[in-house]
Amino acid sequence: MRVEALVSGSSIVVGPETTLGDAAVVLISGSIGALAVVDGRRVIGILTDRDVVRAVAEGGDPNDAVTTWMTDGPDTVPPEVSVSEAADWLLETGYRHLPVTVGEELLGIVDIRDVLWALRKT
Repeated sequence: MRVEALVSGSSIVVGPETTLGDAAVVLISGSIGALAVVDGRRVIGILTDRDVVRAVAEGGDPNDAVTTWMTDGPDTVPPEVSVSEAADWLLETGYRHLPVTVGEELLGIVDIRDVLWALRKT
């Protein structure tokens, strides 16, 4: 199975001008652990729930732009990567979220839970 099978119809994304506070609201209301930060359709970063916690712990301001706290230029994988390869990548990096892209365009974000469910079914 390829990771493209795990990508849902649409991902929740924010722009670089989004505030940390607004991004936190989006994470909670969407019950998700990560947001892609996009400029147009190009992925420029990823902001995770861990980043928000780090921001709070380090005295971040809810009005800070997400670009202050996101991971710039996150690792991404193409849709044809196997679920097994994605699992290996997540284990090796310690990340919990995997942006799936075609070129620089986001298809979606697959998280470790998606990968585990897919592996369990095989």
